[in-house]
Amino acid sequence: MEPTALPGIGSKVEGIHSVKAALDAGRVTKLLIETSRKKRLGELLSQAGTEVQIQYVADVRPEAETTAPQGVVAICRPIATVSLEDLASGDRPAILVLDHLEDPHNVGAIARSALAAGMSGLVVSSVRSAPLGSTAFKASVGALEKLPVAVVSSVANALTRLRQLGVWTVGLDAQGTESLFGLGLASEPIAVVIGAEGAGLAQLVAERCDVIVSIPMGEASESLNASVAAALAAFEIRRARSD
Repeated sequence: MEPTALPGIGSKVEGIHSVKAALDAGRVTKLLIETSRKKRLGELLSQAGTEVQIQYVADVRPEAETTAPQGVVAICRPIATVSLEDLASGDRPAILVLDHLEDPHNVGAIARSALAAGMSGLVVSSVRSAPLGSTAFKASVGALEKLPVAVVSSVANALTRLRQLGVWTVGLDAQGTESLFGLGLASEPIAVVIGAEGAGLAQLVAERCDVIVSIPMGEASESLNASVAAALAAFEIRRARSD
């Protein structure tokens, strides 16, 4: 069984939208607020109420992980990650698996698309991958507050386990001989694997996939950004299941 690698994610978030989403979830224990932005951030302060500790500082950037924290950083109770068994349960799970993506902006954007498309959850690696920290949470615009996430030590082993759980594994790669669009497996329990920026799918990961598919593109086009490719995959699954 593939274990969950981390006790939780999102212990610190920053930026107005991310902090609001964490407050909505009831996770925030402390807010760091720039004194000069107190009036502008009044809505967040009202939402925090008396249950959240407020600390005013001249500049939150020394405590921030992103370059634009918008005057607010929240310390939060972490969100518990889930197991592969959790993601594979239920009726026709649809999962996105990220094969060592290194850009947290891409990870956050993928989470946002996955939630919007109604995917069951996300699988990410605990090694050689973007951390699920403030940058990813900010890019997800609140999606990582709601989307179940499994953190695994080996993507290849996770695919083996998903197959054992009755989930078809589909790798998305420019060299795939079948098209993503019209894929019959889209209506089945499915996990779509998104390769790392530039490198694509690792060889062992590709070998563990039941099928490799590609996104049809014009001859003069370059490969798509990982977050764009993941969004197309997520919404193609949604389209196939809506027909």
